[in-house]
Amino acid sequence: MKAEIIAVGTELLLGQIVNTNAQYLSQGLANLGIDVYYQTVVGDNASRLQQAVETARSRADLLIFTGGLGPTQDDLTKDALAEMLGRQLVMHEPSMAKIEKLFSSRGMHMVESNRRQALMVEGAEALDNETGLAVGNALTVDDKHYLLLPGPPREMKPMFDGPATDWLRRISGNANALYSRILRFSGIGESSLEAALLPLIEGQTDPTIAPYAKEGEVAIRLSTKGSNEAEAYARIDSMVKQIEALVGQYLYAKEDIPIEQAVINQLRNAAKTVATAESCTGGLLAELLTSVVGSSGAFGGGVITYTNEMKHTLLGIPLSQLEGEGAPGAISESTAALMAERVMETAGADYGVSITGVAGPSSSEGKPVGLVYVAIAAKGLNTEVHELQLSGNRSAIRLRAVKSALFRLWKRMSAI
Repeated sequence: MKAEIIAVGTELLLGQIVNTNAQYLSQGLANLGIDVYYQTVVGDNASRLQQAVETARSRADLLIFTGGLGPTQDDLTKDALAEMLGRQLVMHEPSMAKIEKLFSSRGMHMVESNRRQALMVEGAEALDNETGLAVGNALTVDDKHYLLLPGPPREMKPMFDGPATDWLRRISGNANALYSRILRFSGIGESSLEAALLPLIEGQTDPTIAPYAKEGEVAIRLSTKGSNEAEAYARIDSMVKQIEALVGQYLYAKEDIPIEQAVINQLRNAAKTVATAESCTGGLLAELLTSVVGSSGAFGGGVITYTNEMKHTLLGIPLSQLEGEGAPGAISESTAALMAERVMETAGADYGVSITGVAGPSSSEGKPVGLVYVAIAAKGLNTEVHELQLSGNRSAIRLRAVKSALFRLWKRMSAI
């Protein structure tokens, strides 16, 4: 079964609200084994809405509408569809009674337009609205299925998850559900990851492999359809093993979590802590780590040593290391190592991570924009320093530096 989602509302076209309904519906339909091939947005105009319906009927078996079921004159979805189908709008008495009871209980006068919310396309099945007043509609005409849902997400979601899903299961028969797994990678770019997996991608049939980039990370979605979970995940697990054989050194999670959460999980499982010292990233590393629930047991603290004076005062790095003729400078391998070691010692942590470099837009110490040093200190072990050459604007360089530091820490911990 092929579906098309038609979101109705001029406010969507004007960008006044975001169409989150389409995302929610697409995910829910995939779980039911129903493929969404198209999404359409149309304004509150009967003629254009009917044109959208005609187009959708030519390419989809199931048309799902959101919006346009309210009490005002620009709520046209039921009217437009009923006209196209040659059907009347009829009153759904239980919904009308609900509306009247609500206004009566609040001591409010009900204007005549509110009756529109209880109208249905003739022959439709009523879908109860648990959190609002507009009744949903579900009907089949000439082998085409129509599902009319309210626009507000707080009304649409429970209606879709409840009576609409029951109706969809009945009309779709034994459709196989879609099962997916997300693999998360770091330390490798999207194009390099795709190149490494090209033999699998070119030969893919089932499961399908879809790589997509996130800032500083890459993800792969593996998807398959199956009659049951065990059957589907057996195929996915087989593909995961093949991917691990090719790029396992970059795979940090077999679930959809960011690298900072993987690092915190790793620290907590090992009962270890980390402390951070940042220069060019201005505390972004500490911010990402502490954004993870449960990080308090794994994060020993951090310092932002943006200037040489703060590197000297807070971390005890000699000024002779940072300034003067022949000094390595703040942006150097040796300074990065000292920052990581000193913050680890100061916090009494098991690991210390430092970042120092040039985020831009101009060079510093005669060193180019994008040059960043990341150091990983570990108690009782030698300190690792990694030189990075990052591209992008200031924000991108800062985030990529932090994501790289997190990946280097994850790798260091995995090797111990």
